[in-house]
Amino acid sequence: MSDKDNTNEKPKTSGTLSLGGTLSVGGAQSRPKSGIAVEVRRRRFNTPAEAGDATAQIDMSEDSELARRAQALEEAKKNAKEEEMRRDEERKQAEQLSQMKADQAEEVKRREEEEVLRLEQDRLAKEEAERIAKEEAALDAVRKEKAARQERETKPANDRRPAKSKPAEKRTGRAAYTGGLGQRFRTIPNSKRRGKKNAGPAIHEEREKVIRDVEIPENITVQELASRMSEKVGDVVKQLMMMGQMVTQNQTVDQDTAVLLTEEFGHRYTTVSDAAVEEEVMTFEDDAKSLAGRPPVVTVMGHVDHGKTTLLDALRTTDVVGGEAGGITQHIGAYQVKTKTGKHVTFLDTPGHEAFTAMRARGASVTDVVILVVSADDSIMPQTIEAINHAKSAEVPIIVAINKIDKPDANIDRVKQDLLSHDLIPEDFGGDVVCVPISAKQRTNLDDLVEMVLLQADMLDLKANPERRANGIVIESRLDKGRGPVATVIVEGGTLKKGDIFVMGTVQGRVRMMFDDKGNVIKEAPPAMPVELVGLQSAAEAGDEFVVVENERKAREIIDYREEKRLEAMAASGPSAVDLLFGRIKEGEDTILNVVLKGDVQGSVEAIKDALNKLETAESKVKVVHSGVGIITETDITLAQTANAAVVGFNVRANPQARTLAEREKIDIRYYSVIYNLIDDIKAAMAGLLSPDEMENTLGQAEVRQIFKAGKVKIAGCMVTSGVMRRDAKIRLIRDGKVILDGQIDGLRRFKDEAKEVAENYECGITLVKFDDVHEGDIIEAYEIVEIEKSVADLEKAAKDKRDQDELNELEMATSPDDE
Repeated sequence: MSDKDNTNEKPKTSGTLSLGGTLSVGGAQSRPKSGIAVEVRRRRFNTPAEAGDATAQIDMSEDSELARRAQALEEAKKNAKEEEMRRDEERKQAEQLSQMKADQAEEVKRREEEEVLRLEQDRLAKEEAERIAKEEAALDAVRKEKAARQERETKPANDRRPAKSKPAEKRTGRAAYTGGLGQRFRTIPNSKRRGKKNAGPAIHEEREKVIRDVEIPENITVQELASRMSEKVGDVVKQLMMMGQMVTQNQTVDQDTAVLLTEEFGHRYTTVSDAAVEEEVMTFEDDAKSLAGRPPVVTVMGHVDHGKTTLLDALRTTDVVGGEAGGITQHIGAYQVKTKTGKHVTFLDTPGHEAFTAMRARGASVTDVVILVVSADDSIMPQTIEAINHAKSAEVPIIVAINKIDKPDANIDRVKQDLLSHDLIPEDFGGDVVCVPISAKQRTNLDDLVEMVLLQADMLDLKANPERRANGIVIESRLDKGRGPVATVIVEGGTLKKGDIFVMGTVQGRVRMMFDDKGNVIKEAPPAMPVELVGLQSAAEAGDEFVVVENERKAREIIDYREEKRLEAMAASGPSAVDLLFGRIKEGEDTILNVVLKGDVQGSVEAIKDALNKLETAESKVKVVHSGVGIITETDITLAQTANAAVVGFNVRANPQARTLAEREKIDIRYYSVIYNLIDDIKAAMAGLLSPDEMENTLGQAEVRQIFKAGKVKIAGCMVTSGVMRRDAKIRLIRDGKVILDGQIDGLRRFKDEAKEVAENYECGITLVKFDDVHEGDIIEAYEIVEIEKSVADLEKAAKDKRDQDELNELEMATSPDDE
């Protein structure tokens, strides 16, 4: 077969060769119709004879060129993919390297912090060990010195006498030095040589740890906590550093931290509040068997120049009046009188002048019985009325001594008639007020007066425990030039002894000397005895309570607490709007609004009093403790403070002295010119005194699905089916439709975290206060009590209902048949 034939049998191909050098090759049978552009480059042929076969060579080289191109393309893709994978790997390695560097840096930082903490702990431990070693070495040296001294003392005198030394030979050179070593060594005291010889490492004996009961207040210093635990301060500071707190022994830690420290050292603890420090000291629990009778404390009150001090002189057979300025008592005097029957009576003499109203208030607050001295020729005077109001505020029995019956114009019946207008009904008129006509100058009927006082004291059955620590009331306090701060006190309970440490308000002191009412030095003061104390750090406030404490540390704690409370009260904002109008209202069941009323004319005052009386309800009422005509004075403010009352002025104003005193004592004065405005404000106050209505508000329910145990505690796994469960809510545990428990939630958890509340369709864990008998299927219902304050309309309705009820009761009594 010729070459031509072979050429003809080759697959037919079609191609186009452009002038630009681009060859388009397409094969209809062997290849798809898509064409492949192949760049044709210039080739140099070796011989001219091969020129005839150029076309064939081109055709043969086309397939190989395409294959090479395709292979090169595949390799390029493969290389690109490998390159991308290599870059991803490098990027991952770089990220891992960066993370490793960060972890290494964090580890280095942590190790540095641990090293600093370890070095600090080692330093503290080393210092503590050195201190202990020094103390033990010092104690060892003292013991050895003591033993050596005892040995020398017990050795015979002849042995202690030094022997006569022979004249030493004169030596030179090395022999002179070495020969004197023994003599010089012997000159060292035996105790020091033995100390150096026996010196060695200190041996610590293992002692059994003592578990102590530690009281932990709200704030306590590290040193005080260590002292209460009987632990070393360094150990406590070290433990705090391990807990992450860098503190010193003089710094204060809170209660929670102190509790953790106490548990760490293995002691028992009891948490107390700051107020418990004062409550512990001011609370006295006297056994009935330890109580014994005590003398009564009697206050003598009345108008100026009605003979109060003269009466006391007659009882004491002394001349106190002679020492007073102008015959008027200028201070509170406390005296104890021994009666003919051998019993003692303590008398308090209070000034009668209106400038000393505050002192009369102090006297009325510490007394058991009040003797109201009224002159038979003057009858009831303004200061007498104030004395009556003070005695009523103190809620003590009153004995009226009608003095000066020896005068020609004395009128005893007139005095008794005037007492009726002040709600004091004498026994002659069917009342319970004892009236004794006396003459202090002539000493007439004084025995009857004392007998009435003792009779009243027997009815009161006055008792006190003389065996416990003493407490009482400060009657007066002053600065004495020679003795310093001096206080006149009355012992209410216990026995006050010389050397006792006491607290008076915010003043601390120790009893250095005590004097009775006659100026005699005494060592003990039983209950109801008035004494004068010397030993205060500063002057106390009259009316303060004093109490004997265990030690000075306890006294400082009480004073610090009272000072803190005083500063908080000063820094606090002023009283609320209700407090501004109505003063300070007693807590508990006391729903009486006390009022001191002053007006321009007597008619207005009487009309206002009648209107206020009509506001009385079954739960609250208004009580006018004092009323009068004229401006508001210091006396009114002091009486309002004593009776815890509001001061109301109708068409009158207060004088500057009264305003200053009211601002200092935080007593608000309200002025009115329209009676309806006054009544409306009082109504608002009465509404505030009414007890609010209580309403139960159901919060939600939860069903107990499963019971878990955590130690001894049972946890109820619940699903909140409705509403919400709150940690501070009250709960009812319902089982089979019956209420098993009405209590409170002890703990509420959502997974492992404490939660304040859990909403509906969420799971939670609940523990109940002092109750763990919870079963699956129980229902826990949460609820709260909401108080609804009463309004003025409620007050008016309550007052109307009370009036209607009173009228109905009167009508029933009038229509009921008389008993046969």
